Amino acid sequence: MTAPKTESLDRVQRGLRQLGPGLITGAADDDPSGIATYSQAGAQYGLNMLWTVVLALPLMVAIQMVSARIGYVTGRGLSENMRDAYPRWVVHVCVGLLVMANTLNLSADIAAMGEALRLLVGGSAHIYAVTFGLLCLVLQVFLPYERYVRWLKWLTLSLFAYVAVVLTLHIDWLAVGRAVVWPQLTVGREVFLVIVAVLGTTISPYLFFWQASQEVEDKKPGVHSAEEVRFHLRRIRTDTVIGMGFSELVAFCIILSTAATLYAAGVRDVETAAQAAEALRPVAGDFAFLVFGLGIIGTGMLAVPVLAGSAAYAVAGAAGWHGSLSQTLRRGEGRGFYSVIAASTVGGVILCFTPTTAIEELFWSAVINGVVAVPIMAVLMRLASRPDVMGEHVIGRRVRWLGWLATVCMALPVIGLALTWKS
Repeated sequence: MTAPKTESLDRVQRGLRQLGPGLITGAADDDPSGIATYSQAGAQYGLNMLWTVVLALPLMVAIQMVSARIGYVTGRGLSENMRDAYPRWVVHVCVGLLVMANTLNLSADIAAMGEALRLLVGGSAHIYAVTFGLLCLVLQVFLPYERYVRWLKWLTLSLFAYVAVVLTLHIDWLAVGRAVVWPQLTVGREVFLVIVAVLGTTISPYLFFWQASQEVEDKKPGVHSAEEVRFHLRRIRTDTVIGMGFSELVAFCIILSTAATLYAAGVRDVETAAQAAEALRPVAGDFAFLVFGLGIIGTGMLAVPVLAGSAAYAVAGAAGWHGSLSQTLRRGEGRGFYSVIAASTVGGVILCFTPTTAIEELFWSAVINGVVAVPIMAVLMRLASRPDVMGEHVIGRRVRWLGWLATVCMALPVIGLALTWKS
């Protein structure tokens, strides 16, 4: 009996070791700003925004697979590949918008973590925000890459908090099914705004850059046989499907939990993730409040390094620097790369002290993400389809169709928002 158990355990461990960039990327997608966006969608429209998550899943999987595949096959990050294939100004505009959106996102996430801890234990939210920002920066700069990634994997467990909240609630699953298939929405500016925010926080450019660069980080040097390449491409597919599936399950649970509680109780406005946690307390109980609040801190600790790291990878690639989390400052390596990480993180902390409200930061980061994602996705699809870039490993027909569909689906609500902006 022992041998089969040991064999099964070994199989599980081997499977878990194959999960890495895709799992972390998917989990980082459910950051505190994303939690606030999903909470607002559930509070404002009830079950009628659940369809956006269902729609986003295959599209998100496709575009993340494309990003990861480019990184692994070429051995270079996205901005490096973009720099060789497109005019320099195109790369600089895309990277500049990415850094801007990431810094706003960082600020919203760090502020939410500080506010969540204040709600749980009391004290100063600003002091907690500064502490969280500095802690994330120190870990990212000074922790060895292998240990750092292992730490990030464990943090993904914090997302189960939102699944746990759903399990404590009475849910009308027939109503959920009807809302997913046939949502009751009146088309207009506010609806487009929420759709752009949900899709912008779900299919975000920083996730493209992060996963591609992580595949480069994890790739072993040397020549790889055709069999090894095929094995790793299968691993990328599995890793991405599981990571994005996990991400969208959590997003679905957040919208569902806030729809079943806040919307049902008449609460329509949620400006921060911490506010969502606080609003849950009187209608769902202390347990839901505690789990929701702890989840905000855990997801923030996961997302802040990913946001700062993706900005650094993008800038380094555009500038022609060698940027890697494996570099160590003690040996004088990666000064420019780590400077971008430090500037993004510190900039995010500073923005926590400005009069700008969290909802404004969330809105503009979501809008920028939604807008800049469209051209970047188009660029990625073109790169992944070019034999001179990908060799024999160009993307297949199914992924190509889904990737372009994702690009169109991201563009349509942005166009709809622009057309209805003054209405």
